[in-house]
This record gives sequence, C-alpha cells and structure tokens, in this order.
Amino acid sequence: MINVLLSLPFVFIVSLGFSIVLYLVGAVISPKNKKTKGKLAPYACGEELPPQKFQVNVRSFFLYVTFFMIFDISAFLLAMSFSVHGPYPAIFGAVIILALVWLLMTWRREKKRA
Repeated sequence: MINVLLSLPFVFIVSLGFSIVLYLVGAVISPKNKKTKGKLAPYACGEELPPQKFQVNVRSFFLYVTFFMIFDISAFLLAMSFSVHGPYPAIFGAVIILALVWLLMTWRREKKRA
C-alpha cells in the first residue's frame, strides 16, 4: 500500500487535485470586479491614460543574453573541468576568452552605429 502512495502517478494526481481545489476556493472567495470607472480604473486616481508603445532594442537585448549565456556556460564548464587533469581547463578558458573578445568587438561596433 505504501508503494502505491509514494508512486509518481499517484503523487502527481494528488498534487493536481490539490491545486485545482485551491484554485476553485480562490475563485469563490475572491472579490468580483465590476466594470465601473473611478477607483477601479488602471490608476487609483481614476485618470484614463493612453497606452504607450514600449520600444525594445532587440539587438542590445540579444547581446546581453549572449553575455549571460557565455558567463553561465563558462562557469559550469570551468567548474566541471577542474576535476579533469590535463589541458582541458586551459582550453575551456581560451574558448571563453575568445568568445568574450568577439562579443566585446561586436558590442563596440553596435555602439558606434547607434
């Protein structure tokens, strides 16, 4: 009986059921929103402001994502490579430095364009 209670499908079904019950209880006890003006408007003062388009610089976003990925992967590779003897940590470090130099050169070119 204990094996059935600790099995993965049973635990999943119980967790799913518990989540559904919590969602339904929250839906029942939550305050209902009426479509009125005033204090329930987007801003507490009731002022209607026109929505503005948010501009995202996609190139700089992907540049920062690339920086993050390089540092994230490099930390993992360097942490794993120190358990191996030989030139592997130096090779991984050299690849990381080359990637950073290439990325910094690309970043400077993008700054000159803007």
